[in-house]
Amino acid sequence: MTSLTLLNRCLVCSLLLASAVAAHADGRQMEKLDRGTVALAVPSGVFVSWRLLGSEPAGVQFNVYRDGKRLNREPQALTHLLDPQGRADSLYTVRAVLDGREQAAPAGTAPWPQPYLRVPLQKPEGGTTPDGVAYTYQMNDGAPADLDGDGQYELVVKWQPTNAKDNSQKGHTGNTLVDAYKLDGTRLWRIDLGRNIRAGAHYTHIVAYDLDGDGKAEVMMKTADGTVDGQGKVIGDAKADYRNEAGYVLAGPEFLTVFNGRTGAAMATADYTPPRGDVNAWGDGYGNRVDRFLAGVAYLDGQRPSAVFSRGYYTRAVIAAWDWRDGKLTQRWIFDSDSDAASRPVAGQGAHWFSVADVNGDGLDDIIYGAATLSGTGKTLYSTGLCHGDALHVSAFDPARDGQQVFMVHESPRCYGEQGLEMHDAATGKILWSMSGKNTDVGRGVCFDIDPAYPGAECWGSVGGLMSAGGKLISEQHPNRMNFAIWWDGDLLRESLDHVAIDKWNPAAFKFEHLLNGKTFGAASNNGTKGNPVLSADLFGDWREEVVWRNEDSTALLVFSTAMPTEHRLVTLMHDPQYRVQVAAQNAGYNQPPHTSFHLGAAMKAPRYLPIKVTP
Repeated sequence: MTSLTLLNRCLVCSLLLASAVAAHADGRQMEKLDRGTVALAVPSGVFVSWRLLGSEPAGVQFNVYRDGKRLNREPQALTHLLDPQGRADSLYTVRAVLDGREQAAPAGTAPWPQPYLRVPLQKPEGGTTPDGVAYTYQMNDGAPADLDGDGQYELVVKWQPTNAKDNSQKGHTGNTLVDAYKLDGTRLWRIDLGRNIRAGAHYTHIVAYDLDGDGKAEVMMKTADGTVDGQGKVIGDAKADYRNEAGYVLAGPEFLTVFNGRTGAAMATADYTPPRGDVNAWGDGYGNRVDRFLAGVAYLDGQRPSAVFSRGYYTRAVIAAWDWRDGKLTQRWIFDSDSDAASRPVAGQGAHWFSVADVNGDGLDDIIYGAATLSGTGKTLYSTGLCHGDALHVSAFDPARDGQQVFMVHESPRCYGEQGLEMHDAATGKILWSMSGKNTDVGRGVCFDIDPAYPGAECWGSVGGLMSAGGKLISEQHPNRMNFAIWWDGDLLRESLDHVAIDKWNPAAFKFEHLLNGKTFGAASNNGTKGNPVLSADLFGDWREEVVWRNEDSTALLVFSTAMPTEHRLVTLMHDPQYRVQVAAQNAGYNQPPHTSFHLGAAMKAPRYLPIKVTP
């Protein structure tokens, strides 16, 4: 067993007091990550940053070496350093110091030759569908996972054909392909999901996670007859073709397959739950609602991760939890909104993405399935009854309240009434505050801390004004960015990540201002107006997040990491289990930015750090 059982202490450590804020002392199985050192050439030298691990004592400090020479006079607590004398050919090593003793360190890290890490891709050839439509391929959403157990993340990414369809649109599509890459561009495998898996934002979602605790992540996906695994082996009938004249796949078997993360080989396949059954029973007869799928990861026993796959959210909703243990794929539980009176309030409440958090503090993750929430045991916790929506966010947004909150926007005025945008208590579903949706489909909504003048996060959507987490209307107007969020600069506020730009909110001017324009470096975003990256997460370096964009012709991934100093020291966000599982589901549906289980923002009770100087 090489995976760590993390107490996940020291989420925020004090340089002055050597103390810690405790969190997640529940023994959850988490990834064993390496130091994650990254070096970036900047005009003033080389900026080096690295991970503080959740498994490390609160008092751990660090020494930094360039080409074998120590750069800091005394061990330091901060997890970054600026080396004014750094060069392009320098090698940097970071050594942890515990009780005055240096620990072993991996090989040195060289600075990136440009402001991002370029990961070359093997772009597949396009083709022509049976209805005569030519298509090429474009890099789409992805997930990070340590596939080989070396403590570094690989990237599992989806190739989407340019004729991919929303479920509401008829037409044939090319096959969806899924690749795994190391950060040096080495492709580990390619899985071809085949002609019987339609391509589009709602059809294929990737669960890439260490589900059995052996230190190496597995990959789970919905498959069908004709899917080809990473070793060239066909699942089911290679000749089967269930596409109808409109391009939909409304017949034939459906599977769930576990793939080996290192090789892409299929290790186990089961029937997908639930089967489609009568297509009309899901709300229409042509295939729009029956094939609305979602997927994610949750710690449903409080200690080990399970995969969660679902079908349906406009009407009937079925959610199935699966375990991969000791080489066996078993179903933990299944929830069906049609099953009994206690389950029926969940029907019609789903969103285009589900979130995961322990909302009631019982140690088990719960599934926030849009406007309804299921317990870790697969039972209804509550339904707000406000129905479907396109976006939701779950975290401890309001530091003045106990527990966590859910911010959600809603689609149907006949269902949501005057509560088109609302925040509710994540444990009970009680509406804490709301804004009018003005009788429209509120298609966008975000919630993150952008203004230190108001405790907690600020929330807004495509309709209405800007609201504080505590329910104070800050402005009748709302900011003009509302797609994604990222922790990027040195303070604890969060920035906007929208299309290929990272922007900082200026409260006085009531506008976002550029920090990074990815277009300058050839970056491109995904999913049309959603404008999201391939991935955003704390992949390496210190606690700030990285952003992974594709380039314009999808021949490379561009991984950007911040080179801005910070006086704050936090454990890598990937060792907060809630943040980690929300990252794992970021590739699903109308993907949303991940949020921590604790309030990370300006109102955080974190001591300030002393400034540091680099030893010449």
